[in-house]
Amino acid sequence: MNGTPQSDPDDFKDPLNNYEPTQYASELHRVLAEEAIDDMQSTPSAQVTVDTSIRGATEMLSELKVSSLLVVKGETLVGIFTERDVLEKVAENYAALADQPVGEVMSADPTVVYETDPVGMALAGIAVAGHRHVPVLKVDGTVMGIVSPKRVLRHLSPYLD
Repeated sequence: MNGTPQSDPDDFKDPLNNYEPTQYASELHRVLAEEAIDDMQSTPSAQVTVDTSIRGATEMLSELKVSSLLVVKGETLVGIFTERDVLEKVAENYAALADQPVGEVMSADPTVVYETDPVGMALAGIAVAGHRHVPVLKVDGTVMGIVSPKRVLRHLSPYLD
């Protein structure tokens, strides 16, 4: 014997025995709280590496008709490059900055959500944090995609009255 008291299996009390499931005011509230972001369309997303030139990144925004690019180093998200970054950080000095790496002007360490987070977290990242696009990461930290107001609204539209 190692001196540890032995517990009687008959003494076990299941803490979930009296569990009452959460009651939501509406199906919309349930979806926001319980459905995972993984259930919502978060792909495709466009990506560039941190070393991509600003010229290359702005051309990619234009060609793909998207307003943001996820910036990665290897498989790790390091930032996001958006139309706002172009307007606020690049446009005035485009000629001087065009060949610099996008990593110098991207928005570093963006607000992110994980595929297992509830849909409400994506909405919070957009509405509360004030971001139009929020990167979605897999549980292992690699990039899964991106959510936008349009994607969230498309997912929630069946539940709106």
